[in-house]
Amino acid sequence: MRIAVVGATGRIGADEKLTSMGLRTLITPDGELLLTLEEESIGDLSPDEVVIRVEASPINPTDVGLLLGPADLSGMAAFSLNGRPGLRAPIAPEHMSSLNSRMGKSLPVGTEGAGTVVRAGANAVDLIGKTVSTMSGGMYASFRRVNAGECMVLPTGTSAQAAASMYVNPLTALSMVEVMRREGHSALIHTAAASNLGQMLNRICMNDGIPLVNIVRSEEQVKTLHSIGAKHVVNSSAESFFEDLTMAITATGATLAFDAIGGGSMSDSILRAMEAASGASQTTFSRYGTSTPKQVYIYGSLNPEPTVLTRTYGSSWAVARFLVLNALQKFGNETTLSLKNRIVRELSTTFASRYKATLSLNDVVNPEFVKEYARKSTGSKFLVNPSL
Repeated sequence: MRIAVVGATGRIGADEKLTSMGLRTLITPDGELLLTLEEESIGDLSPDEVVIRVEASPINPTDVGLLLGPADLSGMAAFSLNGRPGLRAPIAPEHMSSLNSRMGKSLPVGTEGAGTVVRAGANAVDLIGKTVSTMSGGMYASFRRVNAGECMVLPTGTSAQAAASMYVNPLTALSMVEVMRREGHSALIHTAAASNLGQMLNRICMNDGIPLVNIVRSEEQVKTLHSIGAKHVVNSSAESFFEDLTMAITATGATLAFDAIGGGSMSDSILRAMEAASGASQTTFSRYGTSTPKQVYIYGSLNPEPTVLTRTYGSSWAVARFLVLNALQKFGNETTLSLKNRIVRELSTTFASRYKATLSLNDVVNPEFVKEYARKSTGSKFLVNPSL
């Protein structure tokens, strides 16, 4: 592999052949997941394209889902392909029918990331040497070719590590608040609230004066959120969970929730608590329950089991899927740009991310590290630096 040395300008000569090493995930027809490291020639750029030397890209839950799919990690094993490390793991036959759309396709991984522009087309040469972030996908690669319009130029002195996670979590948290305002709600409920995203949402709501009910799963996480100023935190593992949740909803008036858990009865519990809080102030009896609108958006699947709904929430309620990309399309370009600009302004405060460790591409396919990042547990967010 021949890569030119980047000088003080951050430029790689246009006559230099540029090859990128990237991570790919593949599901074979015989029921096996393969993670491999593969070379790819960057090729000639169009006038509006740039090449980013990727220096930081987070492992988000969505990336874990694409990387590993439904593979049985208890059977994973390291192997070598073309002298480079890889990983293989079996997939149970009952999962194969849901994977037809990606069968036999070698897919790049890494939703978002940041790095230095080292080459650019004629219309984007002013970006060479600049640190930029992007959500173009395929960021677990040493170099990434993207359209310049997909890049956010960062203030001088901002590191790629600081800007690596400025899209998925920050935009999701800001979109939750934007949806709340557009749909006429006045407060929020959030599950898995001690997560990186959950702590961002707390800082947003505290800054903007928005009541927020946080649902966590341990007393340690209750203490974590209280330590950053969260007011309403309830523990789903406590015997008094439903009563505590109802009291928090009564205090805040929350009628909108975003559920990262997905499966099981969490959404059901939230809707029932909303109904209980609304019913406590209802002066007349209705066999249909209250007419207070209640909305739960499911945006994650920490619990892969079916979602259980008992439908005892009054006459006006809804459960729907929430995806940040769909939300941004509804908001339009002007609102989306405003949200991104806020992220840049508050990158080191409201939207700061913390990582357990930084991994190389070789580490990402190492079974020992796979066990760690596949857990998707609070406080175990990893960063990938493909340049290592």
